Amino acid sequence: MAKVVVKKSSGPKADLRGAAVTQKRVHDANSGQFLVVRTIDAQSKTLGQDLYYGFSKNVAKARRENKAVTGVVDRAPIEA
Repeated sequence: MAKVVVKKSSGPKADLRGAAVTQKRVHDANSGQFLVVRTIDAQSKTLGQDLYYGFSKNVAKARRENKAVTGVVDRAPIEA
């Protein structure tokens, strides 16, 4: 079995939101919770960095959810 190593990327700065990325909090009618919706301008000169930012935020959220369910960040919960 392979050993998983988790470390920060040395690529573009994932914590810096570009000007082409907008973020809104919307109310979900089905669950009654607030959701964060990010949109990216497709005509942006920094499209690659903007996509990387959005992807890194999605991965961070998935890891937080996995940690809450399983206690480990790099495993998906077992579906019943």
